[in-house]
Amino acid sequence: MKSPKAPPSGPPVRAQAIPEVLSVTGQASPGQADVLLRARAFAEPLIAGETLDTGENTLAHADAVAAILHAIGGSSDMQAAIYLVHACSHLNKPQEVIGKAFGEGFAALATETTKLMQVQKRSRGADASAQLAVDPAVQTENVRKMLLAFSRDLRVVMLRLASRLQTLRYHAACKRPASPNLARESLQVFAPLANRLGIWQIKWEMEDLSFRFLEPNTYREVALLLDQKRAQRESYVQRLRTQLETELNAQGIRAAVQGRPKHIYSIVKKMRGKSLNFDQVFDIRALRVVVPKVRDCYAALGWVHSRFAPMTDEFDDYIARPKANGYQSLHTVVTDAAGLPIEIQIRTEAMHNHAEHGVAAHWAYKEAGARGYAGVAAAGEYDAKIAVLRQLLAWERELSGSVHDQGLFEDRIYVLTPEAAVVELPQGATPVDFAYSVHTSLGHRCRGARVDGAMVPLNTPLQNGQTVEITAAKEGGPSRDWLNAELGYLVSPRARAKARAWFNAMALHETVARGREAVEKLLQREGKTAVKLDDLASRLGFKSADDLFEVVGKDEFSLRNIETLLRPAEPAVQSDDALLKKPRGGEKIPKGGVLVVGVDSLMTQLAKCCKPAPPDEIRGFVTRGKGVSVHRADCNNFREMAARNAERVIDVQWGAPTAVEAAVYPVDVAVEAADRQGLLRDISEVFAKEKMNVVGVQTQSVKGTAWMTFTVQIADSGRLNKVLGVVAEVGGVRSARRR
Repeated sequence: MKSPKAPPSGPPVRAQAIPEVLSVTGQASPGQADVLLRARAFAEPLIAGETLDTGENTLAHADAVAAILHAIGGSSDMQAAIYLVHACSHLNKPQEVIGKAFGEGFAALATETTKLMQVQKRSRGADASAQLAVDPAVQTENVRKMLLAFSRDLRVVMLRLASRLQTLRYHAACKRPASPNLARESLQVFAPLANRLGIWQIKWEMEDLSFRFLEPNTYREVALLLDQKRAQRESYVQRLRTQLETELNAQGIRAAVQGRPKHIYSIVKKMRGKSLNFDQVFDIRALRVVVPKVRDCYAALGWVHSRFAPMTDEFDDYIARPKANGYQSLHTVVTDAAGLPIEIQIRTEAMHNHAEHGVAAHWAYKEAGARGYAGVAAAGEYDAKIAVLRQLLAWERELSGSVHDQGLFEDRIYVLTPEAAVVELPQGATPVDFAYSVHTSLGHRCRGARVDGAMVPLNTPLQNGQTVEITAAKEGGPSRDWLNAELGYLVSPRARAKARAWFNAMALHETVARGREAVEKLLQREGKTAVKLDDLASRLGFKSADDLFEVVGKDEFSLRNIETLLRPAEPAVQSDDALLKKPRGGEKIPKGGVLVVGVDSLMTQLAKCCKPAPPDEIRGFVTRGKGVSVHRADCNNFREMAARNAERVIDVQWGAPTAVEAAVYPVDVAVEAADRQGLLRDISEVFAKEKMNVVGVQTQSVKGTAWMTFTVQIADSGRLNKVLGVVAEVGGVRSARRR
């Protein structure tokens, strides 16, 4: 322990300090009072001559904080802790020294509070422009959560609230403006936290003082608009409350009347949030009447309207028509004999309890974003836990001097970036989890980490309040070791999913590259390098070229399917003798099957690309040495050849019916279906029942979808359409069409 410093010459310590401390013990037991006196005596030589960053004497600050804690119901042990907190910075081993002198409970409380003070100081000093690019409301909420989750002993929060209020009071008393960062943090973090804890006296005073430093001109303007000073206004409300309660009870209505004086910040917030003029804010003076039963609400309302002049446009019956959040009450605005407006709320005890602690609790209504006007959303598991914190002061008296064995936020921790932005993580999270939480790219490129300035392994569990700095490569990806749960690099499911997605994307990239290489080599062999890859994929039934490359790279799609699509429409050159032979299996038209108009005895053959059959509309194309190739009129290949060599197009038509009836023609049928066992058998049975000979089948299954091509022999394409309708009714078949 450092040697005690003698108080230097300068402003003396206030003479009334010790009497004040003695007075705040109130009804404390001799043991508690002794702890408070011992703690002050222990800290006084260390801090009496010291000043805080604000310029306030440290001992005087501790005395004032102890008085605030006493006023809100804090025990003597909690009051004693504030002296030990300020003594910590003067001790080499504060945990050990305070533990021996006062017990481990005091040591833990003092050191945790000191650590939190240091974290908040860094956060206030950070450049706001360097903060994480997150919603300010989310960032503010994370700071609030950090305050509550920082220590298992939640009295840390109480000490910080009281200390911050005293700091604001000091600036106000000295007429020295507080820094914008400190005032903003008080308004956006500490005041709402006091509100959630139900410590109203700290909440309203902290709001007014913070607003006074942030917007001094507006504060003065509103203060001048109030026709009475705060003390006079509250005195007026108190007299009115007593009068109203007495007269209601005299009418047989058992009522408890509470005053609700508004404060400057509350008035400004309502004016801005609801776009009101000052004259439209009727609840500057407000009363709340609590009665036993619903019928008493309406009885009290009737009497109030008979006693005062009601403003008819300012009456709301939220009992008959509750708000969406379940809030119930009667709201009315009346004027007194002097013409001053007074807002009066009337509700039952059950309604009041629900409004204060249930779904429509005061803080939830006022901070409910879309439901209110403060612009801060309040929902989720965190809010549910806040209801428990309302009992904090009662627990503190029972648990004073002990360390809590359980915390309300043990499943979450809150750490800081080097710019002092708060990041919420699961308990046990590592620097890698932190990196992924800040940005996915930072997580992928994470290579090292500093925690509170010291290099640590990437699988080191982080603790509340630590500052984490990530060392990242310019490019690269995660390590596969990070996905090994036994090595403990990643705890957050979200971070694990991001790392896994990176590896999946890399594997897919390699598969697509392998498939692309195979397809491009095939196109080179076939002399089709001019073919557009996306068009090729579309003709094969894929949405994009990458989808085609993926299945080819996985060996789930045969390159022969691409070869078949790319083959020339015309058959290989055959000798004249072969062309004159009677066709087998219907591949050639029997003599007289197709008539070539204007030419006698000219050889004809059916084009394999479109496989025409009666009664299809057909066209002829004079080939080089192969006679006339007969195509369907809608054949794409025919259209391309006709565009290049229009002079070789010839009119053709089907021959006499007697000749046609004796022939059969091969056609291709394309079927798309959900792949399942027995699908091929069921479709083949349809063709068999319809007496259609199947001479060829090609099948391909990709990602649960089956593509099948059946080559069947038909005499009439008109009958084929009826058969395809039957095929379409087979279970799993999505479409059946002629190619």
